[in-house]
Amino acid sequence: MNRNKSLKHFLKLIEIVEKLRGPDGCPWDKEQTHESLLPYFLEETYEVIESVELEDWNTLQEELGDIMLHVLLQAQIATEKSKFSIEDSLENINKKLIKRHPHVFGNKKVNKSFQAKKNWEVIKHTEKKRLSRLDGVPKSLPALIRAQRLQQKASYAGFDWDNVEDIWKKLYEEINELKSAQKTGNMENFKEEIGDVLFSVVNLSRFFDIPAEDMLRAANRKFTSRFQKIEEELKAKGKKLENCTLEEMDEIWDKSKEKI
Repeated sequence: MNRNKSLKHFLKLIEIVEKLRGPDGCPWDKEQTHESLLPYFLEETYEVIESVELEDWNTLQEELGDIMLHVLLQAQIATEKSKFSIEDSLENINKKLIKRHPHVFGNKKVNKSFQAKKNWEVIKHTEKKRLSRLDGVPKSLPALIRAQRLQQKASYAGFDWDNVEDIWKKLYEEINELKSAQKTGNMENFKEEIGDVLFSVVNLSRFFDIPAEDMLRAANRKFTSRFQKIEEELKAKGKKLENCTLEEMDEIWDKSKEKI
């Protein structure tokens, strides 16, 4: 990475954002607020995720630039309100990274990433003066991600399973409770048990340091590809889904599993 070039382009982007928000700037950009930009920021974030999953590096390069634009827009709006500036944000993250990595910038020794992350959580908990070790996980996170983060935080505090067999045992226990709830016809209990099963599956994923959210997105992509294969083959035969039997669709599905 060429630091001088990177700094030059970063400063140029700051100038552009200031001009866009300035007296002679763009009407749309000048109208934006912290809140109005959030949907666009979220969209850009998901575009980054998608480009990584597709290994589309040209798109990733572009999308990261879009994320930087949103960061600077938010900081510029805050500057105009005399709340803080991009300099404050950069200074804060620099201090935070140094303080929370004593094994890199200090004398503390760690051998595994788990210990490094555990130290991070302990330092963060102390800094924020939080009452609970589970504090700080945004409630607006997608449910699978939030579940895994809560479980990770509990694990860093020492509240975790000793081995994977115990997790399997818990998962089967929750599945049996789900079956029992379905048989009794108690829908409120049934819905609660579905949540417990999902939480246990996420815990299994977390135990192996596998992002459950990513795996479900991958499963969604796989299902979409296989289902669209059914549609393609039936269309080629002049048939519609509605006029086909489940057996016909299953046959195409099973064939597609060999390729997708």
